[in-house]
Amino acid sequence: MDTSPHRWSDLALHPVRIRILRAIAGTRRTTRDLAAALPDIPQATLYRHLATLTRAGLVEVAEERRVGGATERIYALPGGSVTPDATTLAAATRDDHARWFTAFVSSLLSEFTRYLDREHIDYTADGVGYQQLVLHLSDAELARLAQDLSALLLPLARHEPTADRTPRLLATILLPADPGPTDDPDTTEGPT
Repeated sequence: MDTSPHRWSDLALHPVRIRILRAIAGTRRTTRDLAAALPDIPQATLYRHLATLTRAGLVEVAEERRVGGATERIYALPGGSVTPDATTLAAATRDDHARWFTAFVSSLLSEFTRYLDREHIDYTADGVGYQQLVLHLSDAELARLAQDLSALLLPLARHEPTADRTPRLLATILLPADPGPTDDPDTTEGPT
């Protein structure tokens, strides 16, 4: 099986594998845990897709332990979660980032699919939104953006669940965009 970074998205973007990745995201699960979390997936199908994800490096065996006469495997996403800590990020390879990003995007797709499967949805009332926005920022402006977002979001992330609070998923992706064509007349070629 081709498990190059270019194939990870193809491997992950399968409905059953997306659900497995989402079930493992942010936690560690045994096959028994996964079967309980995904009861509509036949066990043989679950095991086959879990083995595919493990071979591809999108899921890893985090621990093995003896239970009775058998070995029980505990699965996790590489790096422990979809959001690795700063130390893990500093040591990560390109392949690591490709696997983590694939798992991250797969979990978003899974969450949105589950939302669309609800009996009643109201995009406006539910506060659903998604967009891409290109920001032109200096390094100092980028640092300020990160500080401002942290100041705004960290207090909200500490809220405890209550009857009047709806859990809402906020996912962010920040990466350099292609610069695109320039409007600078000194660098723009004219007709020849």
